[in-house]
Amino acid sequence: MIRPLLRAGIEVMPDAVPGSAVPHVVGYERERVFGFRLVDYKDPRFVERLNEAWYDLATSSGLIDENREFLLMLPRGTRTAEEDRRRRTMHVWHRVRLWERWDLMGAGAATFLGVRAGRPGFAMLALDNSVWLLADTYETGAAVYAVRDPAGSPGVLRELKREWERLAGKDEDREFRREVGEWLESRRQHRTTGADRVG
Repeated sequence: MIRPLLRAGIEVMPDAVPGSAVPHVVGYERERVFGFRLVDYKDPRFVERLNEAWYDLATSSGLIDENREFLLMLPRGTRTAEEDRRRRTMHVWHRVRLWERWDLMGAGAATFLGVRAGRPGFAMLALDNSVWLLADTYETGAAVYAVRDPAGSPGVLRELKREWERLAGKDEDREFRREVGEWLESRRQHRTTGADRVG
């Protein structure tokens, strides 16, 4: 997994994901979405403009920190993208650093960040959970957009609880269920401690 991402200008930093990172981000409210930018497949500079759209949104939204680091959702371990799709296991966050020279929508989308060059499909999260950024493909083009404060979304919280309950007693995604349970418990403890301080 690491070598193909290096070709796209992304360095994976092993075992460096913050424990506070929300483990799974779906179920957010529509009003949290911002910065949607669609680039038409017919654009003669399609990949270049899509890279530009991603970088503009990533920097303006605060996804990338001062060290050019953020979280990228990738397969767990070192399986290939094809193997991971067959197993249908939940992807997890990996901490990464963006190099000065990069090509997420071309070289990146041809590996773990999509299905082929110019057809991206990935999710990224700021280290402080402040923004979730996605790239996806549509009928007429590919787009990037962002979601504000996904960890604070009631819909995301409901979805995480649902996933945790769904996986109970199953052999699949045990690690993911453990991570979700730990995150939910730490959130509960944080809220309880905060309430005690206010009281």
